[in-house]
Amino acid sequence: MRSQRILIAACLLAALSGHAGESVRLRLSNGAEIRGELLRERSDSVLVDLGFSVLAVPLAEIASRESVTPAGEPPLAEARAEDLYFVEPERESLPVARNVERVGGAVVQIQTSSGLGSGFIINRLGHVITNQHVIAGEREISVLVYRKAGGGLEKLVFPKVKIVAMNGFLDLAVLQIDDAGVAELPFVPIGDSDALSQGQSVFAIGSPLGLERTVSEGIVSVRARDTRGAWSIQSTTQINPGNSGGPLFNERGEVVGVNNMKLAGVGVEGLGFSIPANLLKLFLKNRDAFAFDPRNPNSGFRYLSPTVSSPPSPNIKP
Repeated sequence: MRSQRILIAACLLAALSGHAGESVRLRLSNGAEIRGELLRERSDSVLVDLGFSVLAVPLAEIASRESVTPAGEPPLAEARAEDLYFVEPERESLPVARNVERVGGAVVQIQTSSGLGSGFIINRLGHVITNQHVIAGEREISVLVYRKAGGGLEKLVFPKVKIVAMNGFLDLAVLQIDDAGVAELPFVPIGDSDALSQGQSVFAIGSPLGLERTVSEGIVSVRARDTRGAWSIQSTTQINPGNSGGPLFNERGEVVGVNNMKLAGVGVEGLGFSIPANLLKLFLKNRDAFAFDPRNPNSGFRYLSPTVSSPPSPNIKP
């Protein structure tokens, strides 16, 4: 009994010393399961805080181990150290209704003096993806977030938003919310758009015509459709004005596209287009090439053409 107390005291001391780690689920060789906060790893065991006690689990008895997401926290993700975005390779596929619950909080409304669009948060630093045409020519941008609170939703308006990078040809832009509270906001992982298949289910969340938190579902019509020299995901998902910049999700709740346009006309239906997530990844990795300069209305960077001198006229003598 005395040795048990010493062990527990040692574990608590380790936790107070800053050794508390991620939440884990341990499956034991006898079929039992343990879930708690990992405090310390030893050569022969791991120490897990169960909330009411601390347990030393021998490594020889652990059949498998995985990280888990505490309730109410953003999804765990594997970071690409050189990039702004996250991925989650083992993310579970869910029905649309349950997916909306886990990703809807990361979808935001982009408000400017001339209109509004949609966007989504990609990390805890408050970086937001949207379309370039949503914020083109704007300098005062607000991001509206809907957060669960008290059994309902509350609106949070972040008025301090800066443009990090944008590109008109790709129709992509990166914004950043300049507020300490962004660390508490949920974010979404970026998926692999090349893995999409024709007929696969997808869904969008956005603010068509200002109707925030609108969900629409469809299927992938064509994974790669030529659009003005680039390529887009064509889907039957309803895309309307205000959806621009919002995410297109797969069944795993990963962003596989950025919604940016539709074909409209009499008798035209179900022709929505999204920028592939893999093109978004390339944009993020090379964002320095499209860095925004607030002193230059044509930002990214604008390069002036060199001056060309004309040869003297043959009829004029020097």
